[in-house]
Amino acid sequence: MEPGIAADTAPRPFRRRAPEAIHAPRPEECPVQRTLDMLGGRWKPLALYHLRGGTRRFSDLRRRLPGVTQRMLTQTLRELERDGLIHREAFAEMPPRVEYTITPRGESLGPILDAMAAWGGTLVREERAKMPEPAEGAR
Repeated sequence: MEPGIAADTAPRPFRRRAPEAIHAPRPEECPVQRTLDMLGGRWKPLALYHLRGGTRRFSDLRRRLPGVTQRMLTQTLRELERDGLIHREAFAEMPPRVEYTITPRGESLGPILDAMAAWGGTLVREERAKMPEPAEGAR
């Protein structure tokens, strides 16, 4: 140690990492990250949620997802199809018709979507309970 440097401020040759940092899974091995990779984004869970109700056409999905652009819905559906969560069937007719259905792999996400819907429903009820009642003459 150099003279004039206190023992507690002496430079250290290396710093040990915390054990959890050493054993943390790589991002591609983390199951939650893998799930988010497939379900991430604003529109994917909503599209899957609505497809659980049965086969839907593009225009029907777009009506059920207010605020989504045609381009974003197209991209979302392509990614869900690429990941094997939905099936796209195009019919050779005029005007063109495309239908989307959820696959068994997509249906396996049902418990996650149900949990999200239940949690969101609870949140909405809690928020409504906090809102003040409208005044008598406001109705």
